[in-house]
Amino acid sequence: MTTIPEAKNSTVAAINQLHEDRPDGTRAHLGASLLGHPCHRYLWLSFRWVAREKFSGRMLRLFRRGQNEEAIVVDDLRGIGCVVDAEEDGKQYRVDFGNHVSGSMDGIVQSGLPEAEKSPHVLEIKTHSLKSFKDVSTKGVQASKPQHYAQMQVYMLGTGIHRALYFAVCKNDDALHVERIKFDKEAAQAYVDRGHWIVSSDRMPEPISADGSWYQCKFCSGHDLCHGSKTIKAQDVSCRTCAHSTAEKDGTWSCARWGVEIPSREAQVDGCDDHVIHPDLVPWQMKTSDDGLTATYTIEGKPVKNGVGGMLSTDILKSPGIASDISPIIERFDAKLIGVTHVT
Repeated sequence: MTTIPEAKNSTVAAINQLHEDRPDGTRAHLGASLLGHPCHRYLWLSFRWVAREKFSGRMLRLFRRGQNEEAIVVDDLRGIGCVVDAEEDGKQYRVDFGNHVSGSMDGIVQSGLPEAEKSPHVLEIKTHSLKSFKDVSTKGVQASKPQHYAQMQVYMLGTGIHRALYFAVCKNDDALHVERIKFDKEAAQAYVDRGHWIVSSDRMPEPISADGSWYQCKFCSGHDLCHGSKTIKAQDVSCRTCAHSTAEKDGTWSCARWGVEIPSREAQVDGCDDHVIHPDLVPWQMKTSDDGLTATYTIEGKPVKNGVGGMLSTDILKSPGIASDISPIIERFDAKLIGVTHVT
């Protein structure tokens, strides 16, 4: 016997949709919070805005709750006599290492911490589920949350402060875990160097594992690209997935197609019709053209020209099979694909 499903709560649905419809806030830089991630490829893809995670409205609201917790923690620290400079005051506490690697701290405890009243500390505030909180409070930050540990090391390197305060809050019962972290200059510099290497790599690094069932790969947002179709999606088309673009060491992006600096993050998002898919982001064999403006991919045994005078990257990625059939027509008549009405 079938049952009639419960009516969907329109208020809840509307609020969740509100959060899902907001811009995703994709970072222009490679953030310090990612530098401790175990996979080189994930960092490279993240920096190029590929395989981005799409969160539900509920999860986005949960992230907001974690951000709102920062002001509460700062208020408590000040209440016990700590002098705290915090981001919630409307200031930006950033560290910038150049070459697209930077980060933003929650704040700095300048003095007054009971364990070390005169020592300044980089402040990092994190909220945790009950399971995660028990793990970090038992094992410590370095063993339990290596990305958080790396993040604080990088912040200490950038500020010249030799201690960090990790302030963990359990979302289930409001239990607290506070841990002081010592500065490890060698480790911190290695994290920053790794970030510089990632952003300067023209080619996609190898993944952490060639086995798609590996526990660090199974739930990764880049799983399909690494272990499945090996193809980016049409929505991933931007200057950062174009073979013409380069991340320059001065923090800018340049375009070889037009011979200019790409002026803004918004311009990178929009891209242009001469976009050529980066060869590492699709599984097809590529033949580079003589003019340096286009590439020809072999799809289903047929040549497909991509770039100036060829097919748009978005059209190829939406329907590779159709692209392989109509590419010669597009190229011969300098035509454009308007749309596909039906695909079987």
